[in-house]
Amino acid sequence: MSDTKTITSKEAHKAVVRCFETKRPVFLWGPPGIGKSELVKEVANEIDAHVIDLRLGQMEPTDLRGIPYYNKEMNLMDWAPPVDMPSEKLAKKHKHIILFLDELTSGAPSVQAAAYQLILDRKVGQYTLPDNVVIVAAGNRESDKGVTYRMPTPLANRFIHLEMRVDFDSWLDWAVNNSIHKDVVGYLTFAKGDLYDFDSKSSSRAFATPRSWTFVSELISDPLDQATMSNLVAGTVGEGLGLKFMAHRKVAAKMPNPTDILAGKVTGLEIREVSAHYSLVISMCYELKEALDNGLDDKSFHKMADNFFRFMMENFEVELVVMGARVALTTYKLPLQPTKLKNFDEFHKKYGKYILEASD
Repeated sequence: MSDTKTITSKEAHKAVVRCFETKRPVFLWGPPGIGKSELVKEVANEIDAHVIDLRLGQMEPTDLRGIPYYNKEMNLMDWAPPVDMPSEKLAKKHKHIILFLDELTSGAPSVQAAAYQLILDRKVGQYTLPDNVVIVAAGNRESDKGVTYRMPTPLANRFIHLEMRVDFDSWLDWAVNNSIHKDVVGYLTFAKGDLYDFDSKSSSRAFATPRSWTFVSELISDPLDQATMSNLVAGTVGEGLGLKFMAHRKVAAKMPNPTDILAGKVTGLEIREVSAHYSLVISMCYELKEALDNGLDDKSFHKMADNFFRFMMENFEVELVVMGARVALTTYKLPLQPTKLKNFDEFHKKYGKYILEASD
């Protein structure tokens, strides 16, 4: 599928929603850890849907087709539908149901064959999908070095195919909404290329993907001794990236407390390590958003935001100032009102044109 058009998770999100509106089954292709399952969960939350997650790589044909039994009343062989399939009773409890056929390409040919009729005709044997059920499937490509079977042409023709690629901006929006650790976000904002380094030809067991960075975020959320943390991070994203990330954290830990900066207690910056500056900007945005979520009054919020812009103007290069403003306004969607910011006119005069150019 090397000649297939690839799209970001934001683009895939819109496409999947449209497929659901028309009840067309959609297949999400992509390498491991890219966020296919997370995308399905996001769409489910958006349309208020219940998700039934079936891993076809672990199933037998009867798990979809059901099993035969003797029907005494009819004196015929009948079929017992699988318990995991959505019933009419379950369908009445939910506005929408998403039948997520994950790992479809890891399913044996006999399992994929059992999915033919279900996917196109919305029924298999005597079982019929309720009207409010939509189908999405996902799987790795053959080139991803996983356990996969080539998808038969008749089955492939039953799907709308979307191949996803890693996109930092899409991941950043997701990371903010899912409380990924500020050190992970700060580091990857500086080193965007380290978000994903999967190589199907490499023998390395640990490699960086959006999923493995989520693991890192969880691992470093609670205090650990340095050696244990280094081992865990290396075992998650690989030794090389693990060393780079831990060196970044060491420097970032020496930066001023973002709370003190936003309170106006700290106005200067001595450490000139650029990667740490990125983390500090992200940390300040985190603090602003958290303060707002905790009910901070409008006047105090804008006072903190004023200190945020002043600190950036006095301590960072143009590129980082522009990035900080875009993250605050676009990614975190902070409700900043220019008329309530003392430093806005100066900020806009110095950086306004750069922000407009970066938004084009």
